[in-house]
Amino acid sequence: MNTLVWKLLRQHINIGQLAGFFLANLFGMMIVLLSVQFYKDVIPVFTKGDSFMKKDFIIATKKVSTLGTFINKNNAFSPEEIADLKKQPFTKTIGAFTPSQFKVSAGLGMQETGINLSTEMFFESVPDEFVDINLDKWHFDKEVQEIPIIIPRNYLNLYNFGFAQSRSLPKISEGLISLIQMNIILRGNGQVEQFKGNIVGFSNRLNTILVPQSFMDWANKKFAPNIEAQPARLIIEVNNPADSAIANYFQQKGYETEDGKLDAGKTTYFLRLVVGIVLGVGLFISVLSFYILMLSIFLLLQKNTTKLESLLLIGYSPVRVALPYQILTVGLNVIVLLLSIGIVSWIRTYYINSIRLLFPQLETGSLWVAISMGIFLFLIVSMINILAVRRKVISIWMHKN
Repeated sequence: MNTLVWKLLRQHINIGQLAGFFLANLFGMMIVLLSVQFYKDVIPVFTKGDSFMKKDFIIATKKVSTLGTFINKNNAFSPEEIADLKKQPFTKTIGAFTPSQFKVSAGLGMQETGINLSTEMFFESVPDEFVDINLDKWHFDKEVQEIPIIIPRNYLNLYNFGFAQSRSLPKISEGLISLIQMNIILRGNGQVEQFKGNIVGFSNRLNTILVPQSFMDWANKKFAPNIEAQPARLIIEVNNPADSAIANYFQQKGYETEDGKLDAGKTTYFLRLVVGIVLGVGLFISVLSFYILMLSIFLLLQKNTTKLESLLLIGYSPVRVALPYQILTVGLNVIVLLLSIGIVSWIRTYYINSIRLLFPQLETGSLWVAISMGIFLFLIVSMINILAVRRKVISIWMHKN
């Protein structure tokens, strides 16, 4: 009997409405899956490693004047000044650069290339949340006698395109940086100790030689116990770098920012704003597509109201009458799900290749995010379709009675 009911209803299905139903569902599903998958693939560019849009940071220093140089003026930030900065409405978090109060000398070499360098140097540290590399190797164990180090990326560029270029020495890539061996010697408080230095990353944000905060606290206490480490630089995370209150406050206090960080922060804020607008528009289109989907279902049922009433009059139950439409909608949803995942996978291959060209070290995830979201939407939409068809048929049956 169900086969006969299906044959009867199938003869009166409007292909145009069915196509509209299918395309609206496909369009909406594809937009949602592509948006979710694209966000998942691209978000590491903004939030991991040396991402240029991770957060908005400003590195603040005090102006160095000619008179201050002659009178040996202290340019460190006092606890009161730091507390005042924390209270400003544009400040989210603030961290202090802790300088080393002991002497540091380092020798580095690559036995494979015959390069050996030795120099006096310095260390600084910041709280871990301000470090812009992966923190898996960013820890210090005094029993191991090894110090993880982060250097500015422009240091490597200076060597490759300045020192090495002028002396016909081999250039060093970031991938080969693990070949470099550093012998670090610390002196102070009548003590001398030797450590191994391991360069674990490069920073675009912090123009200094960084070591973990835990190492700096331990080393300053051991090699310079009677000297207080006063921060001469602060790193500040702000809500909006385009806020004019930041520039006004810095001008009043005589503070400066390093390397135009305030202008770079404005660009970051603008780019993130554009990304947010695009995502908002995509979400609106998705909601509209699902609305068209539901409208198509009701139009399809409304057009066949007379046939449905006839079947109900001759004794068919609402469940049996609704079943062919429910199977039809669920079947279409299955096809839409498979096509959407296939289209998203095809589009993803193009933008993933572009991302890898710009960020070769970036790890891209799998397609399981889109697949999981697709299955979730399939279950939700199919359930709504089934209930909507059942409710419509029951309303026709109640009207008949």
